[in-house]
Amino acid sequence: MQDWVNTINGFVWSPALIYLCLGVGVYFSIRTRFMQVRHVREMIRLMFDGKASDEGVSSFQALTMTLSGRVGIGNIAGVATAIAFGGPGAVFWMWMMAFLGASTSYVECTLGQIYKERVNGQLRGGPAYYIERGLGMRWYAIAFALATILGCGVLLPGMQANGIASGLANGFGIPAETTALGVVIALGLIVFGGVKRIARFAEIIVPFMALGYILMACVIIALNLSLLPEVLRLIVSSALSFDAGFGAMIGMAIMWGVKRGVYSNEAGQGSGPHAAAAADVSHPAKQGIVQAFAVYVDTLFVCSATAFMILITGKFNVVNPAGGFLFSGLPGVEAGTSYTQSAVESIFPGFGAMFVGVALLFFAFTTIIAYYYVAETNVAYLLRGRAGSDVALFLLKFALLATTVYGAVRTSDLAWGLGDIGVGLMAWLNIIAILLLQKPALKALDDYEAQQAKGLEPEFDPQALGISNADYWTSRSNASEPDVRK
Repeated sequence: MQDWVNTINGFVWSPALIYLCLGVGVYFSIRTRFMQVRHVREMIRLMFDGKASDEGVSSFQALTMTLSGRVGIGNIAGVATAIAFGGPGAVFWMWMMAFLGASTSYVECTLGQIYKERVNGQLRGGPAYYIERGLGMRWYAIAFALATILGCGVLLPGMQANGIASGLANGFGIPAETTALGVVIALGLIVFGGVKRIARFAEIIVPFMALGYILMACVIIALNLSLLPEVLRLIVSSALSFDAGFGAMIGMAIMWGVKRGVYSNEAGQGSGPHAAAAADVSHPAKQGIVQAFAVYVDTLFVCSATAFMILITGKFNVVNPAGGFLFSGLPGVEAGTSYTQSAVESIFPGFGAMFVGVALLFFAFTTIIAYYYVAETNVAYLLRGRAGSDVALFLLKFALLATTVYGAVRTSDLAWGLGDIGVGLMAWLNIIAILLLQKPALKALDDYEAQQAKGLEPEFDPQALGISNADYWTSRSNASEPDVRK
């Protein structure tokens, strides 16, 4: 089965997708006039703006729901595998993907807000919704929904569960079967509680786990501060082909940096718009700007924390594409969670491996929950309250729990391979869609900035901007007071 999975991955993650992700990031950065730089202060302000309502969640809850999907095994094991197969330079390309991907995230998440709907009393949205309403391509929307249900409901949870099992086995010696049982029980309690319970859980756990992990990295960096300049030099020189040892790997550095960057921060993948659409805000651009900040948190903070801990302690291997290793700091150790655990363990013996194991438990567990929410939103899209929706959602829950158990006890190569297929399929379909449907998101940004310049609290009126089929916003605008701009 592994050979079959590797063959499919070779097609899905061809160089075309790698450079498409980078190219789209550059394009949207230019089209939004580098909003990811201009609106950093606004990102932070809006993060705590607004409150949850009966039908939607707050901006902060939507952000943490998104981060719960973004901050996962990719931030620990994903960074390690990027370094192992792409060299230290892969970290630079993960940073570049985050910087450029923030603008991509703005576009897709704003589109998710513009074309969201009320489904069974809850705000729902995502690529399937904006593909159908914005592009009028129902068949394409169905294709994305099916790919996302397959990816987030079946293929990706196993990767996260495998990381949890590996981390707890290395840190505490807990058998994979025991971990699988515990995770499934806890997961069932959350996913059967609905979106509100998911939002409340993410709001509490995500900030706590991310800050704790970053703090540990800061302690390790501080204890080895003299090595930091050399690590930074190694990352940059390897990425730009200046380093004698790793410079020849520039192609692998780009491929693995972008691949793991997209998997980790999800910019362009299409998962972020689902949580973004659930936020109850007065203007779609608000949540788009907030969601761009999520990319920074995921990659520039959490992924960088992992990279610095691994590189500064030298606890990693770099595979030579021609055979053997270009660097071997952990002989015989498989790329993945063990790199990070070994790095922290080398500074805090008897504690480091356990700390990373617990961090990975929280990271990956919340990610599986986020995957369920994304898959559930696409089931809701396909059925839209039709008869049988309850049965379909129950089957989705069962499939998620089953694949979580399967992934926990399978090999990491198979789990990662299946997960990469899921990410790649979603990215292909979503990136093409947002390229075709970019104008409403760009109009929303211009409108938001224009209203702010006049000292107004931005309110969204799609009809005034010539945006059609934004039914939720049209009904909301018609029910409110006349626009003061008219």
